[in-house]
Amino acid sequence: MPFIRPFEPRDTEACMHICRATLPPTLAADPVAARMSPYIWCLQFTHLSPQTCFVLVDDTSSSSSPPEDEKVVGYVIGTPDVHFFASSSYPRYIQDVLQSPQGLIDVPPPKQLDHLESWLLVVETDSSESGEKKKKKKEVLKKVNTESLAQHACNPRWLVLEGPEGGPAEERKRELVEGWRAMLHIDLLEGWQGRGWGRRMIERFVEGVREVVSSSGGKLDYGRGVYLGVAGENTKVVKFYEKVGFRVFEGGEVEGSVWMVRDL
Repeated sequence: MPFIRPFEPRDTEACMHICRATLPPTLAADPVAARMSPYIWCLQFTHLSPQTCFVLVDDTSSSSSPPEDEKVVGYVIGTPDVHFFASSSYPRYIQDVLQSPQGLIDVPPPKQLDHLESWLLVVETDSSESGEKKKKKKEVLKKVNTESLAQHACNPRWLVLEGPEGGPAEERKRELVEGWRAMLHIDLLEGWQGRGWGRRMIERFVEGVREVVSSSGGKLDYGRGVYLGVAGENTKVVKFYEKVGFRVFEGGEVEGSVWMVRDL
């Protein structure tokens, strides 16, 4: 039977694969963005907060198979306190992972970290119409700005603490992360979705957060609970999160996503 266990370093490549395999279409369509994605939504959590990271293992191999033959098919990862994560832990992620030889290849350092660039770029392309006379017309496409992705990877404030600058969304994001200080991401490969494992993995994450915070001697604080973000291209999963205790926290729509919180 499949089972959930704590993340181990040997699971890193599998988690990177799952992150890329479950990306929303806009990110998946761009090879550079897809290559960078685990460095933005996965590796910092497994590297800095492995105590609150768990994997789902497909236990269809024989009982005599060695542990390295286990197939990881999903993960739930996160941090019990985004403020401690961003202020005290993140420099170690930059040094150990982003500045490693492979990290520098996969995530080229951003040109600047003074201001956050737009998440999407508007690109005009020429296309031809068939007919008696071929005409060229302009098509306006939106693609992910990989410079902005690199900025998010290198700056934890933009990654987990701050919303769009100015306006009500900035204040709402501040309210969100001050109130619900734990954060999670969960991804399962397609064949493992809708089978009840997502609920069980989230409950295991919640248990892990409570255990880590209670043993931290007051250093960590999950506040009122945990929050997550849902990509605007994947809002079909909102109903699932509502079934496992989350509710929508208004404000995320300004940056094209849905913010959700769960009280602990």
